[in-house]
Amino acid sequence: MPIPEPVEGDLARVGGIEGLTRLLPDGETLALRSQQFHALSDPVRLKILLLLAVQPLCVCVIREVVAVADSRLSYHLNVLKKAGLIAGESRGNWIIYSLTAEGEKFAALLAGQGRA
Repeated sequence: MPIPEPVEGDLARVGGIEGLTRLLPDGETLALRSQQFHALSDPVRLKILLLLAVQPLCVCVIREVVAVADSRLSYHLNVLKKAGLIAGESRGNWIIYSLTAEGEKFAALLAGQGRA
């Protein structure tokens, strides 16, 4: 099937199909971004991310604000951790959650302050 003339000219400027393909992120980066966007596809997880943008918090405070059962909160925190958006640090009997550098980027984007 022929390529429309305006598209063909633009495509030639980037090096054809091969050049266009080289402009895409690698598979690992695309998989990570997909996981991150999945993690942010739930309003509860968005709220958690934005809470942690204010300050690091323990589970008891997060639970009070998001008002979900412990098992659901654990699930949401795990999704965010697997996506590399938050980290938990043990401090005595507590785990204090905070944003990672990637989490900070997405929180800034959500708050309208930057780009991911």
